[in-house]
Amino acid sequence: MRITEFFDRGLRQNPDGPAYIMDGRQWTYREAYALSCRVAQGLSAALEPGTKVAVLSPNHPEAWICVIGSWRAGMLWVPLNPAMPQEETAELAAAFDCEAIFYHSSMAGVVESLRGKSPGLRLAVCLDREMADDPELHRWCAAYPAEPPDVRTAIDDVVAIPPTGGTTDRPKGVMSTHRNFHTSTAHLLMLLGYEAHQPIVNLAAAPMTHTSGLLSLPATARGGTVVVLEKADHTVLADVVEKYGVTEMFLPPTVIYRWLDHLEGQKRDFSSLHYLIYASAPMSVDRLRQAIDVFGPVMTAAYGQTESPGTIALMRCAELFDPDGGLNETRLASCGRPTPLISFEIRDDKGNAVPRGTAGEICVRGDTVMAGYYAQPEQTAATVVDGWLHTGDIGHLDDDGYLYITDRKKDLIISGGFNVYPSEVEQVLWSHPAVGDCAVVGIPHPDWGEAVTGVVELRSGADATPEELIAWCRERLGGVRAPKRIDIVRELPRSPNGKVLKNRVREPYWRGVDRQI
Repeated sequence: MRITEFFDRGLRQNPDGPAYIMDGRQWTYREAYALSCRVAQGLSAALEPGTKVAVLSPNHPEAWICVIGSWRAGMLWVPLNPAMPQEETAELAAAFDCEAIFYHSSMAGVVESLRGKSPGLRLAVCLDREMADDPELHRWCAAYPAEPPDVRTAIDDVVAIPPTGGTTDRPKGVMSTHRNFHTSTAHLLMLLGYEAHQPIVNLAAAPMTHTSGLLSLPATARGGTVVVLEKADHTVLADVVEKYGVTEMFLPPTVIYRWLDHLEGQKRDFSSLHYLIYASAPMSVDRLRQAIDVFGPVMTAAYGQTESPGTIALMRCAELFDPDGGLNETRLASCGRPTPLISFEIRDDKGNAVPRGTAGEICVRGDTVMAGYYAQPEQTAATVVDGWLHTGDIGHLDDDGYLYITDRKKDLIISGGFNVYPSEVEQVLWSHPAVGDCAVVGIPHPDWGEAVTGVVELRSGADATPEELIAWCRERLGGVRAPKRIDIVRELPRSPNGKVLKNRVREPYWRGVDRQI
């Protein structure tokens, strides 16, 4: 299936129903389809199939419809995040050879910077107004027919070049195919099914330029409605869930933590929720318990990478409970079982599969694995070996086949000859009532090589000393794994998707020091 066929299934099921809603305005499937076709026709008139088309905008249905239009035209979508710094965004678009861009007027500065860095830019269309020489979206495409252009595409054609998260190094462009996105969407349709005639309302609050957009496709394929928020504002999420009867949504853990803090003492109605996916970063087990208490048995873990989008493993909410209805405390730390349409192995440093219970690198093969990194064949060859994607994540499977991610390979701390996995220490820090979020890294030490160090962001209004937090960890982890130093900061550095950027946390401590990673 071409990726656009998921939308077209919804069109056939519910042509006059609301495909998208934002700020009280509705776009029916018929209306959204027509606009996507006109966008595709306009692109086809100006550019060749295979051209890279960037979309740069806060969340908005028409920005996402332009993505669908670019797919109809056989173009490659380059997702750009409006929360990224202007120069980084322009450099990224130039590095991926973007020749067209749809943008919101608030992003005009990025587009001007891009023009200077990318002489190959041939088309720029503003989503919401006329901008100097750039036409407004509807005026630009109004004369084109509301039917798809005759463009032939194959399932293994590249359909998008999303950048990697950049949490450990500079972002790379991941060449994702129709097959990759199709298989990821199929996993969600298979594993998170609905009963017949159940309403389907997806809330797209996190950036649609990244996970949230792809996670809206299962709802669209069923003829459901996608409610779009400009950004994941935790102060309004409950109002939106109640108003629209939201049944499914995705949020990164950082936003869930802030939402839970905001909801303290409130009684809200979350009975419509069918599932709430948490992904993009590890989640505190204590906060997960709290989320289950507040939102109900709807919490759903998903593990994936840009290189294998969305669904390497998935934990359905029901799997967090034992047959007697009690919470399975051990399984709270898992991200679920490997999904059915991939091959999965845990491997040692020599590339051999290890037995269950043994930690090693998570490796994946199958239809979700990328075609490669854009214009980086050496990086591709190092990451995909004999068809197996080496994720760089360390984990193990338990006896029931559930996956537990220990850490990123690059984040492993070797202190005095002992391996310390930061995620184990972070779980203990998260369990302290004053800790809002944290990152554990190794910093230079003359005797041990690296010293375990926690960088902590406290909850609003909470108070704790470094000494108190070190003692809390030592009591629960022992002397080797407990942090030797705690630094309290106002705010941790994060990517636009909410991931803590450990490279930026680590960098000040290692400035001027050679480190093998």
